[in-house]
Amino acid sequence: MATDNPVESLREEATCPICLEYFKDPVIIDCGHNFCRACIAQCWEGSDTAVSCPQCRETVQQGNLRPNRQLANVVEIAKRLSLQAAKGAGEERVCGEHQETLKLFCEEDQTSVCVVCHLSWAHRAHTVVPIKEAAQEYKVKLQGALGPLRKELEEALALMSEEEEKTTEWQRKVKNRREMITGEFNRLHTLLREEEQLLLQSLEKEERATLQRLQENITKLSQQSSSLQQLITEIEEKCQQPVVELLKDVKSTLSRSENVKLQEPEAVSTDLKDVYKISLDMNEVLKRFIDKLQAELRWRCAQLYAVDVTLDPDTANPYLVLSEDRKRVRLRDTCQDLPDKPERFDKYAIVLGTEGFVGGRRYWEVEVGDKTGWILGVCRESVERKGERFLSPDNGYWAMCLRDEGYDARTSPPTPLPVSVRPSRVGIFLDYEVGEVSFYNVTDGSHLFTFTDTFSGTLRPYFNPDLNAGGTNAAPLIICPVPAQAGGNLCP
Repeated sequence: MATDNPVESLREEATCPICLEYFKDPVIIDCGHNFCRACIAQCWEGSDTAVSCPQCRETVQQGNLRPNRQLANVVEIAKRLSLQAAKGAGEERVCGEHQETLKLFCEEDQTSVCVVCHLSWAHRAHTVVPIKEAAQEYKVKLQGALGPLRKELEEALALMSEEEEKTTEWQRKVKNRREMITGEFNRLHTLLREEEQLLLQSLEKEERATLQRLQENITKLSQQSSSLQQLITEIEEKCQQPVVELLKDVKSTLSRSENVKLQEPEAVSTDLKDVYKISLDMNEVLKRFIDKLQAELRWRCAQLYAVDVTLDPDTANPYLVLSEDRKRVRLRDTCQDLPDKPERFDKYAIVLGTEGFVGGRRYWEVEVGDKTGWILGVCRESVERKGERFLSPDNGYWAMCLRDEGYDARTSPPTPLPVSVRPSRVGIFLDYEVGEVSFYNVTDGSHLFTFTDTFSGTLRPYFNPDLNAGGTNAAPLIICPVPAQAGGNLCP
């Protein structure tokens, strides 16, 4: 079909009427029509001599196939012109095989094709759509994919921000821990230097006292030696005198010699027993400081695992009043009308933490202030909530308490705890896998007691503000905020 476009007309003239593609090795037959050599050979395959032209049906001789080199040149020119026309029209791509504009899109092969490609055997049975229509359709699909991708990007950026915050927080914790360790050792060095001075002063004092006593003995012996030397000289001179002079006052001289009695020096120990005692004192001081430092370092390490603990109102004894934020608990004088749930303690003033722990390390602090009685610790989730129970590990409780001005660990029997500084805040550290529940005096950083056991099942924080004791113990127990350095795994 003739067209008004010369390039299109030339392309049609350069197209084989059999394969509808640019001529490949064109040949001309007797009737004057041209075909690809392979196409006409395939078309005449099986015939003997008499064959017809596929285009005009005129009978021709099968062997008269003459190469048409001029047409081959025209084909190359048509290809170049078609490529230039496509570029001039602003098309982005052209078919690499046919040098035709890619105007169609093959759905099966998901590739852009030209009209010649579509008519070829490779794509003839495939579904094709105009390339602009396909582009619009896939543009809509791509735009639809942008929403989820942007959401994923937003989540990725949020996670990256969280990780950056964790990095900053981790570096802050490491910095705080480094400063704490340096400060603790500087404090220890200062205390040791002070103890060193005290011990050296004590040794110097002992040295002065001993030297003074020895010097006094030397002085007394020197005085006695001088008196003896004078008497000896006097007697030796008298022995050399004439008879009359020798006998003069001889009785007095003999009497003085007979009355001479050496005064022995005061016994002064020089075996350095006091110095040995000082050495023992120094070892005791060092041991005491090292033990205290290790305990405080363990406490500081425990703080890194601090968690936010809240009180579970469903477990609270009816006489207990919880604050709105469930961080405080106190005992009231009258019983509240509350549902008698299976999980509620009915005998003792007990309330559990909402959080249950089945592994890992957890730490929390409780403000006890000046209360005269309280019980704190952890217990099994499965402990009996009704009736009386003795607090002990055998019954699922690991707790310490203050009662009657005495501290003790709730072992069986209870273990009295010597406390030099009254704690106004108590730290509880649970190491589930190791099987330890430790209590710390936050006021001075000292270690109070550690239970060692094997845990199974869920453990929960335990709180008991104890009886009001006529109002002297009415203050609440207060769960403290998580320390600033908490939340990491700086220590194993």
